[in-house]
Amino acid sequence: MTMREEILAKVPTVPGLPAAVMKVLRLVQDPDMGVGEIMAAVELDPGLTAEVLRMANSAYFAGPRKVVSLRDAGVLFGTQRLLQLVLTSAIYPYAKQPIRGYDLSAGQLLQHLAAVAMGAERLAKTLKREVPQCVFTAGLLHDIGKIVLGTFLEIDGDAIVNVAREKRVSFERAECEVLGIDHAEVGAALLTEWGIPAEVVHVTRWHHQPDEADDDTLATDLVHIVDILSIECGLGVGVDGLNYRPSQDVVDRLGLNNKIAEQVTCGMLADLEDMAPQFSRTP
Repeated sequence: MTMREEILAKVPTVPGLPAAVMKVLRLVQDPDMGVGEIMAAVELDPGLTAEVLRMANSAYFAGPRKVVSLRDAGVLFGTQRLLQLVLTSAIYPYAKQPIRGYDLSAGQLLQHLAAVAMGAERLAKTLKREVPQCVFTAGLLHDIGKIVLGTFLEIDGDAIVNVAREKRVSFERAECEVLGIDHAEVGAALLTEWGIPAEVVHVTRWHHQPDEADDDTLATDLVHIVDILSIECGLGVGVDGLNYRPSQDVVDRLGLNNKIAEQVTCGMLADLEDMAPQFSRTP
């Protein structure tokens, strides 16, 4: 069995999302289900309910308004935003931990994921594009493969960095050379296992290599760019460092320039500050 095959065989052993979260995911993908059914599923898990309300009352989601109940959250946010709150709450314990194989200290990956989720929405708005429904969730989950490889499998990040430096290739290319697979593909495999919507899996799989995807999507382009902007301003920089480059095709498709990039980066950092109280607690 190759190392790639060994890694993929271990993906199903990664602890799954809470049962209430899985139920919410199923309900959201049913067009006949409304906010009421989703709120009822969340309420089955008191801990998840508390976490969702905590996230809902962040300045980013609610602004100056006070959300006192799930019913308030459902009325205020609607189905997709409620799903984002649920997934943000659910992924928190995973992403808050140190990611040993990638040399990310406690909270670093969480900061990066949140920044990309919020920044991708902000970039779409800045470009005056319709914000893809999946883009926040995709940004939030795009690097979950690092949790699998770095924590559950404890890969040797230094070996990958050495290959990247010696051969002058990107970090994900070096991952493929050393492991036979990169963190993006591992993340996509895990999200498929969890039943995450296909459009989110697509972004996760191709966020470093959008030019190699079967089709280009706005959500993939947005996450690809904001992922790099986030790393460039020091959010989520681990053993892989700054060893990522934006696709020129994506830059051209979006009509991106330095002014837009700076504007989005500043806004993303401000949004992250709004979420800071929610991210400062212990899991």
